[in-house]
Amino acid sequence: MNIKKDIRFRVYIIFTCICLFGCAILIKAAMIQVKEGPKLLAMAKEMHTRFDTLLAERGNIYTEDGVLLSSSIPEFEVHIDFSVIDSGLFAKNIDSLSRCVSRLFGDMSPEQYKEEFVQAYNEGNQYYLLGRKLKYYQYEALRSFPIFNKGKGYGGFIEDSKEKRVTPYNMLAYRTIGVFRDSNVSGLEATYNKDLIGENGRRVVQKSMGNTWIPIEGSEVDPQNGKDIVTTIDINVQDVAEHALMSILEKYKCAYGTCIVMEVKTGKIRTLVNLGRQPDSSYWEDFNYALIPTEPGSTFKLVTLLSLLNDKLIKVDNLVDAQGGAIHFGNRVMKDSHLGLHVMPIWKAYAESSNAAMAWLAYNYYNNNPARYVNHLIGFHLDKPTGIDLLGERPTVVIKPSSPSWSNTSLPWMATGYGVLITPMHTCMLYNAIANNGKMLKPYLVSSIKEYGKEVKTFEPTEIMQVGDSSTIAQLQKCMRAVVTEGTAKGIESPYYTIAGKTGTAQVADKGIRYSDGVYQGSFVGFLPADNPKYTICVVIRTKPHSAAYYGGTIAAPVFRMVADKIFSENMGAWAGPLDSLAKSGSDALPAKAATAKGYEVLLSALGRHTPVHSDYMNTMMEMFTDSNKQVTVQPKKMYRDIVPDVTGMGLKDAVYMLESSGLQVEIEGKGKVRQQSITPGTKIIKGQNIILQLS
Repeated sequence: MNIKKDIRFRVYIIFTCICLFGCAILIKAAMIQVKEGPKLLAMAKEMHTRFDTLLAERGNIYTEDGVLLSSSIPEFEVHIDFSVIDSGLFAKNIDSLSRCVSRLFGDMSPEQYKEEFVQAYNEGNQYYLLGRKLKYYQYEALRSFPIFNKGKGYGGFIEDSKEKRVTPYNMLAYRTIGVFRDSNVSGLEATYNKDLIGENGRRVVQKSMGNTWIPIEGSEVDPQNGKDIVTTIDINVQDVAEHALMSILEKYKCAYGTCIVMEVKTGKIRTLVNLGRQPDSSYWEDFNYALIPTEPGSTFKLVTLLSLLNDKLIKVDNLVDAQGGAIHFGNRVMKDSHLGLHVMPIWKAYAESSNAAMAWLAYNYYNNNPARYVNHLIGFHLDKPTGIDLLGERPTVVIKPSSPSWSNTSLPWMATGYGVLITPMHTCMLYNAIANNGKMLKPYLVSSIKEYGKEVKTFEPTEIMQVGDSSTIAQLQKCMRAVVTEGTAKGIESPYYTIAGKTGTAQVADKGIRYSDGVYQGSFVGFLPADNPKYTICVVIRTKPHSAAYYGGTIAAPVFRMVADKIFSENMGAWAGPLDSLAKSGSDALPAKAATAKGYEVLLSALGRHTPVHSDYMNTMMEMFTDSNKQVTVQPKKMYRDIVPDVTGMGLKDAVYMLESSGLQVEIEGKGKVRQQSITPGTKIIKGQNIILQLS
């Protein structure tokens, strides 16, 4: 009996332990289900599904004429995972694959490629680099080659696509347009980045046999492509301004220069050139010099006259004594660059750019209350940013009588453009106000934002203030006209149109440069035509130390004249020949060119023919036909498969996309639109063949 009890007791103990162990398993399972279950389920699901990002296409940047200034083109990087390729598939196709790749790239023989591929295969290389920065036609060709056409799971084909931001006009307006490269964003690319960048989409993909990922139907959230930016830049005037400024900078080996062209009635910036000297003595759009404050020199005398006239203290026909061109103020002497000037009308003193006369006027009328003069500067918004739609505008400096740096010579020196720091854009904005009958407008670079060809936002001119009444403006215009007819800029007077403006020459002392280093800033700002202003042009150039040429009338005024000539002659023919003369090129017969519907609409309207064109085709390449009744019809241009298309007249992006999609390899010469192509349109396409596009 004792033995039976003992056995029964042991059974009970074991059974109890088994029950407790089972309960522990159940409790643990419940805890896992409740606490860790969702996390584990997500991990399991993640091993079989994932989210893929669908990248949005960045918007383009255009001119108002539809000229492409910045766009994105795809580039591909291709790797091969040899570990997933079947040995039989590899052995059967390695020879044909090597021949195809050799023919596509042309850098190694088929035998060399075969040797590399075999070695990579034997080593089980899972990320063999086949090519970087591949063009679309190269990527498409590789995908169709033997082995690679099996995809990633069986053919080991791994692609990584990236967008490359390109500017078809290279350096033209480069600093204004800006760059978009990884974390480096500047210019309009930075200002309007939120509009350009769009919104990425996503989709769920599921792992299937062979480690391939297949999209799950209905899971896609489509990307929202970026909007397009339409700038105010006139690419033709920009081109001439760049060449004009470059010619002077190279001639005198200047440090840098900037040229601004503003439309008088709107404030639109039609041209913005910024060229800086590089270590190799070349010039590049390296910095936005138009937004850097400097001592403006004599162009600031306009502010002094404007203040005096607004306070009704003078009239420009009043006389002023320059006292031979040298006047003492405290322990300093204000001198003219050319001595010998005495009593003369104020407009004459302005035309001759007399420092002594202008300093005396400011000192005589404002010395007892200098704050009255400084308040005018503040009222003209010279202490505030211009508000132009570019990031990086630096703050100006306008010292006040309450400042510790104010002295008894601050007022006369400020009256001639020293002791105050403003940007060339401020100077241009103020002179544009004089051209615009006193109405100061905010400068701006973008006229509209478009989404899929339709405007979603339009920017209108913004009035800042009225700088003076009609009497004041008329007197200032008289002074500025005299600068060109008989003053410091009489060398740029044109027989074809009238100019009004002001030269400026200032010694430079900033960024480690001392006055004794002999660095100068020469400038000229004015408008044309003087009697009915359309455009204001501001040119500012900084010289090298001890340059032989530094006066604004010598280095800046000629650039103004070259740009003004282009503006005047733009309706007379294409710009060609010497930059300092009017030039008309071409022949008696002008060949017809491919054009967008918008281009045809402008042409036909000018000829008095009104042919309706659907709004969807405004930026589409079109052809024009006439019937037996001489009725004009504009229709989309026909394109044929496997035939070289005619891309003359197209923008670079459209031409490259069309040709590379056809399997051609594009090489580019020049900048602008396509002027000529090396393969005759209509020729049968040979995949991988080079075609050269000459741009103009």
